[in-house]
Amino acid sequence: MNNDSDNNSLIPSENKSNSSSESNAENKSNSSSGSRAENKMGTMPVNRLLLTMSLPMMASMLVQALYNIVDSIFVSRIHEDALSAVSMAFPIQLLVVALGGGIGVGVNAILSKALGSKDYDRANLAARNGIFLALVCYIIFLFVGIFVVKPFYTSITDIESIVDYGVSYLTICSTCSFGIFAQFMFERLLISTGRTFLSMITQGTGAIINIILDPILIFGYFGFPEMGVAGAAVATVIGQCVAALLAIYLNHRKNPDINISMRGFRPESRMILDILIVGIPSIIMQAIGSIMNYIMNKILIDFSSTATAVFGAYYKMQSFIFMPIFGLNGGIVPIIAYNYGAKRRDRMMHTWRLSWIYATAIMGVGTVLFLTVPNVMLSFFDASDNMMRMGITAFRIICVHFPIAAYCIVTGTLFQALGKSFYSMVVSIMRQLIALIPAALLLAQFGDVDLVWWAFPIAEIMSAATTTFYFVKIYRQIISKIEPSQKLL
Repeated sequence: MNNDSDNNSLIPSENKSNSSSESNAENKSNSSSGSRAENKMGTMPVNRLLLTMSLPMMASMLVQALYNIVDSIFVSRIHEDALSAVSMAFPIQLLVVALGGGIGVGVNAILSKALGSKDYDRANLAARNGIFLALVCYIIFLFVGIFVVKPFYTSITDIESIVDYGVSYLTICSTCSFGIFAQFMFERLLISTGRTFLSMITQGTGAIINIILDPILIFGYFGFPEMGVAGAAVATVIGQCVAALLAIYLNHRKNPDINISMRGFRPESRMILDILIVGIPSIIMQAIGSIMNYIMNKILIDFSSTATAVFGAYYKMQSFIFMPIFGLNGGIVPIIAYNYGAKRRDRMMHTWRLSWIYATAIMGVGTVLFLTVPNVMLSFFDASDNMMRMGITAFRIICVHFPIAAYCIVTGTLFQALGKSFYSMVVSIMRQLIALIPAALLLAQFGDVDLVWWAFPIAEIMSAATTTFYFVKIYRQIISKIEPSQKLL
């Protein structure tokens, strides 16, 4: 990111010599040689801009969280082992999110910065190579679905029913993952240019379709065959494909800031490398989360399959709290990256401070809910008496770290927007591998599953310390060297 050749093709916004017809033609073709109006990310008051950019994404993320929970709620009606199987699929699903989301982060940061510095050719190049990388990601997971899914499940448990349910579910999700990779990329292109409302429409549409189809395909309503856990997977894939097609359409018709035509396209190795430099740390962070989930499931299955069901239920319910923060992050990255490209320090830091305040407020609400009504949350999953007892304790212990996580997540997003995703990666390694897993393994030695949940707060405290260290470093090296703006908008 920091080595981008921003000054090679800068477009002076004050150039008024072109006629309006010429300007319109240039805008339509995304030429880097004409004048353009300043993007709202450089002009709109920061608080209004952050809310405008983030609220649609937060809403769509809540819908995403809802359909993830609905999947598990319906599956839990089949059998507790079915819920355990779907929960155990999470590490592979996290890898899908890791690749798709990580490539999206790289494209987002590069594209938004290019728009901020008026380098429209570079913005188009980032978009097209990002689409190419999304296709490569799908091919990888096509092979995962064919060859990896069953060995993955048998490496965790030898409970036959869990393996059968899991293979049925995860094979479909992996081999048909073209929808989610396309959805990731084309929604990210909308976000990168400030069109978060359109992204909300695509995500919401896919999620609603999934929610509607879940009971129909799982239980065989309205003449459809009863497909069980496979029905949940099919519903998910259909929702993703519809969302992807809608996002492609909206980019072609409603996003004039970039040109995503792939006619005559050839992969550009330098741009792919730039995307990966920013995106790989994010990919590794999510992949670490996958490893953490895999090992935690192996730790918990030694206590009981109920413990893995509790872990899965927790992750589904906490998504209601964390997903809005991730939606907030989706608004943070293009705003900070754009204003970094435009050399506007005050707007960058004001965005970070406001985001931290909003994230802490959301996490505070989540902490109160997990402390006061965990029984209500668990009842959604048709929890047995044993699962209810274990789950109430787990929810109340784990939620202690939510407010600390708000600071870590928002500040890590600042690192990514400034092209320093490596710092976020190190923090993630610290939290999930160096702290959480060893703590969980150690606490499990006492033979009490309730103690294992304390690994989460312990890991988040270490994460906060590491995040602060890198924030001070990045402020001194990058942020403080940007001249403050004359006036904060």
